[in-house]
Amino acid sequence: MAQNRGYEQPVLGWLVIGVMVAWTAAATFAHSVAALRRWPLLVLDLLVVLACLLASPYVQGAAQGEEGITPVPATWVAGPVLAWAVHGGRRAGAVAAVVMAAADLWLRVRAPDVPLLINGAVLLFLSGVVVGHVARLAKEAEERMQRAVEMEAAQRERDRLARDIHDSVLQVLALVHRRGRRLGGEAAELGRLAGEQEAALRRLVAGDPGGSGAPGSADLRALLLRHASSQVTVSTPATPLVLPAPVAEQAAAAVGAALDNVRTHCGASARAWVLAEPGEGTVTVSVRDDGPGIPDGRLDEALAEGRLGVARSIRGRMAEVGGDVSIVSVPGQGTEVEITLPA
Repeated sequence: MAQNRGYEQPVLGWLVIGVMVAWTAAATFAHSVAALRRWPLLVLDLLVVLACLLASPYVQGAAQGEEGITPVPATWVAGPVLAWAVHGGRRAGAVAAVVMAAADLWLRVRAPDVPLLINGAVLLFLSGVVVGHVARLAKEAEERMQRAVEMEAAQRERDRLARDIHDSVLQVLALVHRRGRRLGGEAAELGRLAGEQEAALRRLVAGDPGGSGAPGSADLRALLLRHASSQVTVSTPATPLVLPAPVAEQAAAAVGAALDNVRTHCGASARAWVLAEPGEGTVTVSVRDDGPGIPDGRLDEALAEGRLGVARSIRGRMAEVGGDVSIVSVPGQGTEVEITLPA
């Protein structure tokens, strides 16, 4: 034992050291690959280090525990603790530290320097917790910075689109609105619709789709009544339908999209009825028309052709606010779009 620095089984000791070197290289490579940097790798890392630690009594002999000889892995046991902390935060680091410290204390519980061993275990535990906490803070800071960069890029794109829309679409809508009022007749109705779309588009470009100007709640009843006309009958309760502003605004926009579909596919003379009813924790809004109805499979065909009016303007809007949409259509008897909203 003296000739081999306290190792009863030097060959086995060199084997353990070889495993440690090989695993260090393998783990370093695996941690550099994002696809491999998962919990299975971390668990395997912990088990390999634990196995090398528990092999110390066979390498160093029975005197290892009584004389307090440092186990073969020595400070190598901190590796998986720090890896767990970086990957899973302070709780994961604490769990790995407890496992490694418990194994080390079990091996050297009869050593004369037990208080020193306990201090080492405490330091290992604190290392796992502190490194895990710092790693979590770093990840959160990186995520916040990434979101800020994405928001800045989105704002730049929004500003670019706003300029393009102002220089093209809004100018055309404003011209149609003015000329329609001057010409009168059917052109006046076309001008009115162009004016409404111009105002809605200006609010969208300005970042206020519903015109509320501030977050909070909004009256869905008031938003729906804006759609009332000689061809559209809007029926609502006598009292306000107060909903979260994003929900109310998206619902009103979806109703507007449904009415646009009525005018586009059923003709200017088609009639439509909008009904809003409050329920238990929900509000239901239905849009019904007296048009020819939708043939079976037509909505799927439109989606395949890239016509996304129903998919995005109606279903997409409701999905964003946790609502639901059902469409019932009977050929020759019209179509009904029913929107269910969380109250």
